[in-house]
Amino acid sequence: MTRDELKKIGEAEQERIRKYRHQVHVCMASGCHALRSDKVRTGLQAEAKKQGREGEVLVKRVGCLGLCSRGPLVLEDQSRIHTGVAPEEAGTLLRSLGEPEAAGGEPLPLDHPFFKGQRKIVMEHSGAIDPERIEEYIAVGGYEQMLAAIIDMAPEAVIDQVTRSGLRGRGGAGYPTGLKWSTVAKAGGGDKYVICNADEGDPGAFMDRSVMESTPHQLIEGMIIAGYAVGANHGVIYVRAEYPLAIARLEKAIGQAEKMGLLGRNIGATRFSFDLQLRYGAGAFVTGEETALIASVEGRRGTPRSRPPYPAERGLWGRPTLINNVETLANVVPILKNGGDWYAGIGAEKSRGTKVFALVGRVNNVGLIEVPLGITLREIIEGPGGGIPGGRKFKAVQTGGPSGGCIPEASLDLPVDYESLVQAGSIMGSGGMIVMDETSCMVDVAKYFMQFCMSESCGKCIPCRVGTVQMHHLLEKMTTGSATGRDLEMLEELCDLARHASLCGLGQSAPNPVLSTLRYFRDEYLAHIDEKRCPAGVCTMGAGG
Repeated sequence: MTRDELKKIGEAEQERIRKYRHQVHVCMASGCHALRSDKVRTGLQAEAKKQGREGEVLVKRVGCLGLCSRGPLVLEDQSRIHTGVAPEEAGTLLRSLGEPEAAGGEPLPLDHPFFKGQRKIVMEHSGAIDPERIEEYIAVGGYEQMLAAIIDMAPEAVIDQVTRSGLRGRGGAGYPTGLKWSTVAKAGGGDKYVICNADEGDPGAFMDRSVMESTPHQLIEGMIIAGYAVGANHGVIYVRAEYPLAIARLEKAIGQAEKMGLLGRNIGATRFSFDLQLRYGAGAFVTGEETALIASVEGRRGTPRSRPPYPAERGLWGRPTLINNVETLANVVPILKNGGDWYAGIGAEKSRGTKVFALVGRVNNVGLIEVPLGITLREIIEGPGGGIPGGRKFKAVQTGGPSGGCIPEASLDLPVDYESLVQAGSIMGSGGMIVMDETSCMVDVAKYFMQFCMSESCGKCIPCRVGTVQMHHLLEKMTTGSATGRDLEMLEELCDLARHASLCGLGQSAPNPVLSTLRYFRDEYLAHIDEKRCPAGVCTMGAGG
């Protein structure tokens, strides 16, 4: 595939779309799909045929439109989104296209607070293009940056742009992406690998799944560019098997790219080749850790190993390996398109760019958002989140998944960046954000996340294998009214032990929800222990509770 051929495909696709007077985009990511959006799309297509408007109205599948709690979602002519559309409303919706009084579902303007406060870079094309048509991705500039990189740029120049951007790993640790790329690039010769970590396991998190379902070609293009930059010719996407729709779309996208010569041997008529394979995870949370992931890809039990050596030096099959998560790699294309300095101008001083969050829990607007880093928690919860439902009072927000912490109301004006969240006793994580109101018991919340870590521990090291069990046991005693003051002391001692003695990040970060709730909500722990009372009325206490 040459640049001229790519340009012709894009122009032909743009011309095909321009022929239609109206565009009706039906969200067919997992959330809306579960609410029968496929039936909505079929109904709209049948109704367009019935009304004799097949040449006038383009009805197409698109990826995530964001407001997941109010699906199925239908975007009309890039002007308004119809929420909660039922299949039987297809006729009235089509008849009202372009009319001031919209019909079908509940229409929302695109300046609604949920959409207004966002800055979309990773999700720029999500909800706008058909994820199963490579031609639509090409029509919005897809694969142009990949060809420009491998034809016009030296690998060092590509790494320089990523370094200048200030992009940090979006998988949780926030390691500088450019530094990781340059480390792999400098590693010894021979085969190298690029692995996309798509093993998204945090409860309530669905950022990476949405990117794979909505713009799979953007991820593939980012991986090819990464391979060229670090000198790797082989790529692996490690995705959990519980994501069947993401897997189906990735498989289709890989086949399309290979057929067009955009993936495989001699890409763009150059000497650079890059092959890409999918590997499926069985849902083990610990395989999100890079050495455990590598073990799983190699067909071994997914348990971590001591580092060093790091995967950048000795990774998959003992070869230098670059591992980035989905969102990190999806940022590569816009960075090369607009320049590293452009990206560095967005976000906070040490946390550049945007971040995709799965905003869930006790907020009016549950869904997927992309906002500049440095925005405050209050701006997220009261802006896109729409505030707390039912007139209840905000209590805490948990960031970073099971490895994160719970941040109280007093810290609502905290900027969302890597350093600030760590200082508050939490982490950025991969992007889960769970909002809680006054009906939540923080001791019970800590017990829930400890139960998750206990169940997901691989068992390789004693501090995690035994420590999480004992910490969960102590929290269970507290929520049933049988704990003593000594139990609280022991809980804190175990948290310190697990943090400093566990082998990998799972055990090291498992105490975070406990420590953060103790830091900000210690009075609730004392009420459970001393008064045998749950202030939120959640826990079933023992006699006298």
